[in-house]
Amino acid sequence: MINILFAAQPNQFLIYEKYLLHFFKKKNISASLSIKMSPEIVDYIIYAPNSIVNDLTPYTRCKAVLNLWAGVEKIVGNETLTQPLCRMVDTGLQQGMTEWVVGHTLRYHLGMDQHIVNPDKLWSNNHPPLAQERSITILGIGALGTACAKSLAQLGFKVTGWSKSPKKIPNVKTYHGNSKLKTVLSSAQILILLLPDTPDTQNIINTETLSHLPAGSVLINPGRGSLIDDDALISALTLGHLSAACLDVFRTEPLPHNHPYWLMPNVTVTPHIASGTRPNTAAELIVENITRGENGLPFLHLVDRAAGY
Repeated sequence: MINILFAAQPNQFLIYEKYLLHFFKKKNISASLSIKMSPEIVDYIIYAPNSIVNDLTPYTRCKAVLNLWAGVEKIVGNETLTQPLCRMVDTGLQQGMTEWVVGHTLRYHLGMDQHIVNPDKLWSNNHPPLAQERSITILGIGALGTACAKSLAQLGFKVTGWSKSPKKIPNVKTYHGNSKLKTVLSSAQILILLLPDTPDTQNIINTETLSHLPAGSVLINPGRGSLIDDDALISALTLGHLSAACLDVFRTEPLPHNHPYWLMPNVTVTPHIASGTRPNTAAELIVENITRGENGLPFLHLVDRAAGY
């Protein structure tokens, strides 16, 4: 019997339990799953950063902590965490992010807003450019960024990806390292942010980096609110250097009612809906990782504690 602690909000347990038990049965694994369990008998922890479990020291038998969220910034620095930590990168999360990013990219690429909201009944039949005439840059080409890059490239866009370490993606130009950041920004007609929240990425979009973007470019951020210096972005949008921004994540959520973003006509605020963990696909990944742990195989989506993601 494998003992698994579900260390997340109790209402989430009611949602996840049936899916987890379903996949354990498919794998022929006997598992005890509960929101309360003596620490010394726990083999795995299914964890959400809003859990009441903060001290992981007593969980001496635990083989891995399996994060329910894609972001790990709220646990990766926990000094009591000595067990392997795995990120949530399930197929539903990837698909949801890809659909949201592609949808908003096409929105700006095709200039949809001018026709959806057109109180003056302006008639302009200028054709939008084709995808191959539009340059898109994605900062952050991990699992989610790679999925988005592949889909955009398949549509014909000129896609460039940037990351901390080298990556290779079919039909996507990839660069890495701080020395190449200016290069990838300078061609970004549409800039998409999918970086993790680390000390190195906080405020990566600031007055200096924004100045490298082409005039009239668009910024789309479904990554992390901490990636952006809000004052710098507001200034760039107000002065017209950027034509628009679509923001799904913020430093404070919900976004305060008096925040300037709400009042800016060239800013779209969406309420952190770009993607989320889907219980059915997330449960399948969790059970797969537990199966791997029991069979001595490497865990999927293992977090590099030093890198922070």
